Amino acid sequence: MGTSVTISAAGDGDAEQILKLQYLCYQSEAALYGDYGIEPLTQSLDDLRAELARGCVLVARLGEEVVGSVRGGVDEDGTATIAKLIVHPRLQRHGLGRRLLTAIEEKLAEERSAKRYRLSVGRRGGGDLRLYRGLGYAPVSTERVSPRLNTVVLEKEAAREVVRQDLAASA
Repeated sequence: MGTSVTISAAGDGDAEQILKLQYLCYQSEAALYGDYGIEPLTQSLDDLRAELARGCVLVARLGEEVVGSVRGGVDEDGTATIAKLIVHPRLQRHGLGRRLLTAIEEKLAEERSAKRYRLSVGRRGGGDLRLYRGLGYAPVSTERVSPRLNTVVLEKEAAREVVRQDLAASA
């Protein structure tokens, strides 16, 4: 491809590319569940821009093109919720999803003191489940999102090294 993929914080100027990529990436999930009304397909540009302003959003770029993205936030008890991990279909199965997930975990631990990570995946998302389990996530519950969609909620603890660094920095 000539240019390597870089991962960085998303800015407001990335919103349209992220939304288009999100729409592309969630088509297969919508088809799998027979539900084209899922939130990633109905999110507005204004809602995404608001999410960019308040949350932690990373993008993967191939040159100027956004080819991947992931979002996260941390609640008051230190639980980071990670969502909308997307990779352009032509770049899937090359480790980019793993890189994005690892990058958001590190950013949420370092900048927002995450103690644990939580994410969810559709019960039929076999490839996603393998990725998350391979990175140490374990199922903790299931949630019914809609009449056709159940998700598996997975969690893992933050790496102790990062938590220790946060404690040392605050001492």
